[in-house]
Amino acid sequence: IIRRGDDLVQARRPGTRCYSRAMFVANRKAIASGRFAYLMALYAENYWRLVGLFGPDRLVRGEYLSSVGDGIDLRVSMLERQPYTLDLCLSYLFEDDATGRPDPSAHVRVYRDARVAEVTTCHYGSRLEDLLGRHADTRTVYDHRLRMNAFLDKWLAYLGERGHGRFTLQPLPAA
Repeated sequence: IIRRGDDLVQARRPGTRCYSRAMFVANRKAIASGRFAYLMALYAENYWRLVGLFGPDRLVRGEYLSSVGDGIDLRVSMLERQPYTLDLCLSYLFEDDATGRPDPSAHVRVYRDARVAEVTTCHYGSRLEDLLGRHADTRTVYDHRLRMNAFLDKWLAYLGERGHGRFTLQPLPAA
């Protein structure tokens, strides 16, 4: 494979064959625009938004409340702290009429070493397996993860516009 301009082309002797068409990449831009790359970029975007807003590395395990005077308070719960990961939950103090649980809410796992953050669930107490079934196909899982993480991206942008951030977070007393 050799480079010709922006494209990569296969240089071969007459009569030889490429073992697999999948091994031959005609354009690098086609790889970067792939679905998986897009999802990973969204995870990275969510990480940097979280770091910019709340500085999760400095939060200790516990509950925090962010109030900006608009009547819509945000609860940030640091659920777990490990050397390379953080688990936290973001939720408004609204309750879903059907379940009595906070809604909307997002459980987020932050991978500190990789600098990415992914939403593990947007529904209290439910796992991906419970929502999609045990044998969901790859496209269904991808689409679900994309929706959850796009939701977090938009929500974090909205929270920033409303004034929520590390300076509005106040620790809640332990229950």
